[in-house]
Amino acid sequence: MPTKRAPRPADALPAVHVRDSGIHGRGLFAGQDIPKNALILRIEGRATQRNGTYVIWSESERGEPEGFLITNDARFVNHATRPNAAFYDHDLWSLRAIRKGEEITHHYGADWDARA
Repeated sequence: MPTKRAPRPADALPAVHVRDSGIHGRGLFAGQDIPKNALILRIEGRATQRNGTYVIWSESERGEPEGFLITNDARFVNHATRPNAAFYDHDLWSLRAIRKGEEITHHYGADWDARA
C-alpha cells in the first residue's frame, strides 16, 4: 500500500467533521449534502506491521498481510450493515446521496458481522 497520496485542493472534497456517534464512540459526519458516487475523502497514514485501533489490513501482491495506520478523520468511519459509503483502495466513496448531518458509514466486511 502506498504511504503517501498526492495532495488535493481542499475544495475538491466535501466537508466532513467528527463528533459523537450513536453507533460507536466518535463518527464521521457529512458537513454538506454529498451526492451519490462522490469521493468523500482519502485515507492518510503510514504502513505498519503492528495491530492497533486504527489499523486496517490487506493482502500484498505476494500474499502477505500489510497493515496501514490511519491518521486522518477516515479512522472515525463506523460500521453499518447498510452503509452509505465504501472504501475502494484508500478512497472513501458515497454509495448513495448522504444528507448534511448524516453519519458516514462503511461495511467492515463479513468477518466483522460474524463478531456480532
